[in-house]
Amino acid sequence: MKTKPEQLENDKIAAIGIGAMIVFIALILVAAVAAAVIIQTAEKLQQSAETTGDDTAKNLAGKFVIHDGFVATGALGGEATYTDTTAYFFTATLAPGSSPIRINTITYQMFCDSGLIEGVFGTDADVQEMHNGDNGVLAGTVEIQPKQQYVLWVLASDNGIDCSAGNAAGDTTIELAIHVGTGGSTFLTLNVDSTSAGAPVV
Repeated sequence: MKTKPEQLENDKIAAIGIGAMIVFIALILVAAVAAAVIIQTAEKLQQSAETTGDDTAKNLAGKFVIHDGFVATGALGGEATYTDTTAYFFTATLAPGSSPIRINTITYQMFCDSGLIEGVFGTDADVQEMHNGDNGVLAGTVEIQPKQQYVLWVLASDNGIDCSAGNAAGDTTIELAIHVGTGGSTFLTLNVDSTSAGAPVV
């Protein structure tokens, strides 16, 4: 009795299956890496946008809106030193969207031909409620509120530097910058056409 030898054939189908599995796993890994990169980039962009938005809000909202400015008159309960030869006063409100701001975090700078004057509100300049002037100026620790109108008294003569309306140099334009804590800044050009008390400069 003869036996027929069995011939073994190469099983190519199994090899193709393993190759496809390797390619499939590689694609999954590549997709996972790509997804991780995209998610990380999206998070960074979101954080950057939030930071930019916060900074923009602080700069735009955390500042004064100046409505009018005048040569000081000493009226509205202002200090005796705030006269037409020493100071200016401005009517102002906080910009829309602002948070309450403590007075002694507000600073100012005044530039004229005589030099530079710098000061802090509550010490070198004062804030007063527009409709409650008889109550006098507010303490430096008081927080001013949005939508409330205020009077800002700014001393324009200090340590031999004179930027007042009647200064000896005869300046007709004086630059004023008011900085609100970590918020924004308000820049004004004062046009001095008259040295009389109450004359408009803004």
